[in-house]
Amino acid sequence: MLSPTLREGLKAYAVGPKIRAIRLKKKMGLVELGRHTGLSPAMLSKIERGQLFPTLPTLLRIALVFSVGLDFFFSGSRDKPTLGIVRHKDRLRFPEKPGARDIAYEFESLDYPAVERRLNGYYVEFQPVPAEKLRLHQHPGGEFIYVLGGTLCVQIGGEAHTLEARDSMYFDSTTPHGYRRTGGKPCTAIVVTTA
Repeated sequence: MLSPTLREGLKAYAVGPKIRAIRLKKKMGLVELGRHTGLSPAMLSKIERGQLFPTLPTLLRIALVFSVGLDFFFSGSRDKPTLGIVRHKDRLRFPEKPGARDIAYEFESLDYPAVERRLNGYYVEFQPVPAEKLRLHQHPGGEFIYVLGGTLCVQIGGEAHTLEARDSMYFDSTTPHGYRRTGGKPCTAIVVTTA
C-alpha cells in the first residue's frame, strides 16, 4: 500500500496517461498491447487511468513494445538533441507474436533509448514459415527494408516480392503486409519504420 506522499509523487510523472497517449498514437488497443506484453487488458487499463502504478519491469515490457526507453515516461521537455546508443550485448530479442507457433521473424530494437525519435530501427531474423501461415499486419507510416543476407519474401496486399541480399524496398505500411524467409540460408535485414 502506497502512502499519500508516494502516490502523489508517482502521479506527478503521469506514466499512465503517457502510456495511453503513445498507445493511441500507434493505433493499438488494450487487448493488442496485452498480447505483446503478456499483461491483462484490465491491468493495463488501471495503469493508464492512474489506479495502479507499474513496477519498473512491467513498465519496461510496455516501453519495449513501443521502442522507447524508460526515460520516455520520466523525462520532461528536452533541451538537448535526441541521442541513443544501443550496444549489441544490450539488445533484447522479441518474437513476432509472443507465445505464437510458427513465428515468421524475431526482432531487436536498434534505437529504443532515444526518446522522441521520428523512426524506429530493427535488426530482424526471418524464419521459414509456410505461405499459408503468414500473418499480415499493418501500422501507420512507411517501412524500409534492407536485406543483409538470405532471401526474403515480402507480401504486400495481394502481391509477393522477393528480395535478395543487398536489395531494399520501401512501402506504405498501412497496407497489410508480412514477411517470411525463403531458401535454406539464414535471412536477416534492417527494418526501419516511421513513427
